Order: sequence, then structure tokens, then C-alpha cells
Amino acid sequence: MTPLRLLAIVPAYNEAASVGRVVEEIRAAQPGFEILVVDDGSRDGTAAVARTHGAHVVSLPFNLGIGGAVQTGYRYARAHGFELAVQVDADGQHDPAQLAALVRPVLAGEADFAVGSRFAGAGTYRAPFGRRLGIRLFAGTISRITRQRVTDTTSGFRAANRRAIELFAEDYPHDFPEVETTVMVVKERLRLVEVPVTMRERTAGRSSITAARSAYYVAKVMVALFVGLFRAPRLERA
Repeated sequence: MTPLRLLAIVPAYNEAASVGRVVEEIRAAQPGFEILVVDDGSRDGTAAVARTHGAHVVSLPFNLGIGGAVQTGYRYARAHGFELAVQVDADGQHDPAQLAALVRPVLAGEADFAVGSRFAGAGTYRAPFGRRLGIRLFAGTISRITRQRVTDTTSGFRAANRRAIELFAEDYPHDFPEVETTVMVVKERLRLVEVPVTMRERTAGRSSITAARSAYYVAKVMVALFVGLFRAPRLERA
């Protein structure tokens, strides 16, 4: 049997201080994965560091934001025939040692899309108060929309099979995509599971979601969620 082609997508914006260690950790934990760093118009040495550590690099000409960078990774996965793709942040918060648990339900054919959840039973992750309220609001809203309990709609630690890769290569929200893609997956009748994971503190850089942007973020995502409910399906039914 031909081995599955597996890809780790690492979106990175000004993460020169941490991306090299992330690449090395992925390789140590999962040597069967090819590693793609999507350099989202960084102004530091992110691309050079990633190449030095042996990753494939796609450098975007300017900053598209997390959604554009991740969709670039999924388009690469589709174009090169990968059967499974995972997302791993370049800031060091996602622990590649937990990739085996994350991909297990997808490889077993039990799910099309797996999300590493900080709130599904593993660890004691504590987000800042304002962000914690937003996460709970999103989780409650999406659980009602999808009629499936979800606990962590803002996690970027994810695994996708070929059908999910096809969906995200065609259409991926660009601003704050994690919440919207959860609804997309269920609307397209793909099987979603959450996998309990623990996450680490950011090792360098800073989050793009500041306190000042939190209220704007919540309002914009809530509007986008309900607009998305009326969008036509993207995938042909198998």
C-alpha cells in the first residue's frame, strides 16, 4: 500500500524567534509529515529560519492575515495530493507531541475534521476573562446552530482529511476564521470531532487579538456566522 501523504501547515507572521523550534518539534514527533511554513508577508527572518530548519516555505508577497495564510496551505495540500493536513501555529502554543491524538480519529475514518480543544477535559487552560467570555459565547451559539456540542471554536490546532482539504482550498474565511469554519464543516455534512489537548504559553511574538479588538471580533464573527448559514454548499455530495 502507498503511504498516506501527510502535511503540516504552519502559518507564520513575524515568528522568526519560534518557527524553527516548531518545525523541529513537528519533525521529531511526526517524521512522516512534510512541513509547509506559509510566510504571511513577514518583516523579519521567518522564511529564512524555516528554510534553515528544513521546511518547505511559501512566502506571500504581503500580509493576508491568518485566513489567507491557512487557505494557501490548504491549496498547496490539494495541489500536491496530500490526504491529510494539520494546522500548527508557529508561535509554539501547539504541542506537536499531541499530533498523534489529534489525527487519530481522522486516520481511523471516524471524522473528516478534528479540532484540538483546550476545554474538552485535558489540562487547565485559562484564557483572559474577556476572551473566555467570547469563547463561551461562540461555543454556545455554534452548538445550537450545528446541534452538536462544541467547546473550543477558536482553536487553530486542527486536522483535515481530503474532503475537508477540498472545502478549505475552495473557501476559507480570512479575518478570524476558526469560528466560521466550524459551522462550514457541519453545514457541508463533514464529521467533526473535538480532541482534548493541552496548549502552552506563546513563546514569542504577540497575539493578533488584543483587548481593544475583542468586542469588534465578537460582533463581526457573530454576524459572519449567521450570514454563512445562507451560503450555498461548496462540496458535491459523495
